[in-house]
Order: sequence, then structure tokens, then C-alpha cells
Amino acid sequence: MAQGTGSINSDYKDWEWSDDAGERARLLQSPSVETVPKNSESQGNSLGTTSALGAVFIVVNAALGAGLLNFPAAFSMAGGVAAGITLQMCMLIFIIGGLVILAYCSQASNERTYQEVVWAVCGKVPGVLCEVAIAVYTFGTCIAFLIIIGDQEDKIIAALVKEPEEFGSSRWYTDRKFTISITAFLLILPLSIPKEIGFQKYASSLSVIGTWYVTAVIIIKYIWPDKELVPVEIPTSPSTWTAVFNAMPTICFGFQCHVSSVPVFNSMKQPEVKTWGAVVTAAMVIALFVYTGTGICGFLTFGAGVEQDVLMSYPSNDIPVALARAFIILCVLTSYPILHFCGRAVLEGLWLRYTGITVEEDVVRERRRRLLQTISWFLLTLLLALFIPDIGKVISVIGGLAACFIFVFPGLCLIQAKLSEIQETRAISWWAQVSYGVFMVTLGAFIFGQTTANAIFVDLTA
Repeated sequence: MAQGTGSINSDYKDWEWSDDAGERARLLQSPSVETVPKNSESQGNSLGTTSALGAVFIVVNAALGAGLLNFPAAFSMAGGVAAGITLQMCMLIFIIGGLVILAYCSQASNERTYQEVVWAVCGKVPGVLCEVAIAVYTFGTCIAFLIIIGDQEDKIIAALVKEPEEFGSSRWYTDRKFTISITAFLLILPLSIPKEIGFQKYASSLSVIGTWYVTAVIIIKYIWPDKELVPVEIPTSPSTWTAVFNAMPTICFGFQCHVSSVPVFNSMKQPEVKTWGAVVTAAMVIALFVYTGTGICGFLTFGAGVEQDVLMSYPSNDIPVALARAFIILCVLTSYPILHFCGRAVLEGLWLRYTGITVEEDVVRERRRRLLQTISWFLLTLLLALFIPDIGKVISVIGGLAACFIFVFPGLCLIQAKLSEIQETRAISWWAQVSYGVFMVTLGAFIFGQTTANAIFVDLTA
């Protein structure tokens, strides 16, 4: 996409985003990414330090995560291997397109984070909606993380205490509610209180190792299955034509790295849209192989009976799987504080913008407010996780919201960016890009509406 001759105009300045924006809403920036402050650009020192290869691995790290546990169930809902792969491939075209659009709009607007790009390109209302969506998405993801901790701890404890899994809660210290709560209070809450998350930057490599190990275990267990595993029914077609769409939230949740992609793009030594296109294509292909390998092998191992969290389908006393559970718990423990920081930053930015108070004037109250926000966020997510034991219900909600980050907001940015160009005549390429943006918005709105309605009227009322 060639950059137009005009500049982007919007009502972005209605709520001024001052130079201290980095303090209050540098959202979803990968802990391993360090971008150059905006005010250094005027001095000609705006280039980052991340190579193209480094950017590939950062984007892969941002995409891969605990969401891979749900891909076997997504293949089952989609109606089999062929349907699951086809659905992923079709969506991947738009997922990569959205990442390229965000880089293009970031370059055109000279903004360095996802929500700043939406603010600058689309204006106040979409900008506020974007920030609210990020807050809700991170909140829901934190709930999902706590549920994952409970799922994996149930299996690990069942193996340690040598009790049947159905009686795992007969002792108070093995009760799911107790184990989730004690883990959250001792490990997650202390990591969530600090103002900065720079100390988390080295945890990302461990998370990558953990996800690759989980994928390897699932593939190996399919190739060399346990002897006691009974044959299962393998669906080859969806139960209904609408069932295919029920797999979309998981795919969106798994591949959603768009919010953190803008800081990654701006951290590159050569932040060019063409180079970025190659970076995200390579990264998404890697993520595709990981997710597809996990989805196919997990689905073919357990068939229609696969759990929403595939690791829950394996027996408790399987040592390699137990190690995979430990890796997932460790990944989640380090990921929750990062997601909480991002959501808290959104709320802080909205609060300061509404009140008109600068960060410098609000230092004392910021500490009290941060503690209140952190404790409230933590207790609400913990409470909901204790009473929503099925991670599939959470994924169905936040997965639909992830479609907004992948399709809707990038589509809106592309439309507005092209409309703001000053051109005497509209070339065919201009009309093609606007049409592509309209299609992305329409597709994203459909996925969001369909999956959210399904979550409300089917999953949450079941």
C-alpha cells in the first residue's frame, strides 16, 4: 500500500494526547520491545534497535500463548481437520493484512501504539471504543488465565495425592477454589502491583519454550498414543453450518497480536511497511504451524470428546504432560501481570484525559488509585474465574472481541487513511483498498456479533 500524498486529519486533538502519554497508556507493548520516545524523532533519532529477524520472533511470541490449548476443540467444532485448516488459512489472509494496515497507518499518523493509531486516524469515538475494548479484552483474558491455572493444578494435584480426579476436592487443600486463590494471592497479585513491567521482559523466552514444548508433547502423544486410549469418533463435518463459526473466537484469540504489533513495528531498525509485511507473514506462518500441529494432533487423539483445554483430556499421571501443565502455569503466571498492566493503563489514560490532570500533578493520587485499580481488577477476575470453570465460555466472549482488533479497527483505519488522501482522481488501487477496508470491517463485525450472541444465548445461559 503506497502512502498517499495527503495527511491524516481527525478530531484526535479533541482530547489532547500529551507527551506524557507513554506514562499512562503505552498499551500492550511487548516487554521485550523498547521503542524510541516520540520526542526524539525531531532530533532525527527515531530508528529502533530490533532487527527484522528479531521482530519475527517477538511477533510470534505475542501470538503464541495459552490459546493453543483450545485449538483441538476448535477443530472439533469446525467439523474436522479439513474444515479447521481451511478456516485458519482463510482468516490468516486478513490477519496478515490487518498487521500491514496497522504499520501503514502508524507510519502515516506518526503514532507508536495501537490505540494511538486508532485515535489519530479514526478520531475520538473509535479511539474511546478501542480503549474500552482493550480494557475488556485484557480483563477477560486475565479470567481465562486464572481458569487455566485451576485446570492444570487440578490435574497435577490429582497425580500428587494419588486420588481419583473426581474426588480431588475431598480435601480442603486440594479444592479448586482454594488452589486458584492461594496461587493468585501469593504469586500473581505481588507481580501486578508495580507501576512498570520491565522486569517481565525475560519471561517471554520462557513462555515461548513452554508453548513449543506443549505442542511437541501433543504431537508425540498422537504419534505414539497411550495403550489404554480407546478409539474415538473423529467428526469429518460440522454438526450444523453455523457450528463452523463457533471455531472463529478461538482462532481470533490465538492469532491476536495486533495490539502489540504497532510498538514492535516502531522498534525496528528499518520500520518500512514492505519489510514489515515479510516479518508478519513469516511470524504468522510459524504460528500457523504451531496451532495447526496442536489442533490436528489433539483433535485426532481425542476426537469429538476433546476438552476445551486439551491438556485436561490427558491422564493426570502422565509425566511429560504434567511438565507441559507446569510450563503453562508458569507462562500464565508471568502473562497475567502484563495483561493487567495493559488494562490498567487504559483505565488510567481515560481517567486522566477526562479529568484533565497531568501525570506530574497526580503522582500521590496515582499510587492510591493504582492500588485500588489493581486490587479491584484482581479480585473481580479471581471471583469470576472461581465460578466460571469452563474456559470455553470465556474464550467465546473475548475471542469475538479479538476479531475487532484483527478486522474492525484496522479496516476503519485503512478506510479513513485512504479517504484523507488528497488526490485529484481515485485510482483503481485506491478503490480496491477502500473496498478491502469495508470488507474487513463487515467481516469483523459479523464475527464479533455472531460469536458474542452465541456466547450470551448458548454458552452463558447453559
